[in-house]
Amino acid sequence: MEPLTATYPLKYSVPKARVFVVFLSMVLCTAVLCILQLRFFKPKTKDFYSFEVKDSRGRIVSLEKYRGKATLVVNVASYCQNTDKNYIALQELHREFGPSHFTVLAFPCNQFGESEPGSSQEIEAFAKGNYGVTFPVFHKIKILGSEAEPAFKFLIDSSKKEPRWNFWKYLVSPDGKVVKFWRPEELIESIKPEVASLIRQIIMKKREDL
Repeated sequence: MEPLTATYPLKYSVPKARVFVVFLSMVLCTAVLCILQLRFFKPKTKDFYSFEVKDSRGRIVSLEKYRGKATLVVNVASYCQNTDKNYIALQELHREFGPSHFTVLAFPCNQFGESEPGSSQEIEAFAKGNYGVTFPVFHKIKILGSEAEPAFKFLIDSSKKEPRWNFWKYLVSPDGKVVKFWRPEELIESIKPEVASLIRQIIMKKREDL
């Protein structure tokens, strides 16, 4: 009589095959879900107007309210050699082109020469009282270092240009992208043509949408 052939390994091969199939199915499902997530649930790309900041009284303000306008974002200071000429020029620019399609957005900062020591409300009162500014003056912020205001950090990262002193200016398009920047010593006359160009684009787009 021939000895019986052991068949025990076959007994266990079926469960192992099922486990492998289940595992493979799970891997494939996970891969498909990842692809779908990347395709349909992409994180929204931030732009300048997607941030929130604080006004001079510490209240939260969404920059979304300025979407559709051209804005000139400036780090301002009250006690600086550039204060007088810049505040006068900024208010002139705001009066000439604003407020329907353009506005200046002022962000006080004390990181350059400690030339903005006052409170946010004191800074706003100084700007309005001495220069008659009609554009928004926001809460005092930091624009350098780990505590930098996210909205301003976006401007720096987008332009690859970090302010080295007070009154650096960043021109932001109606859709929240940085268009150009200027240093404090550059004359306001060099900014006007760029602002005027953006405003013309805004007006033309509005006419096309009618």
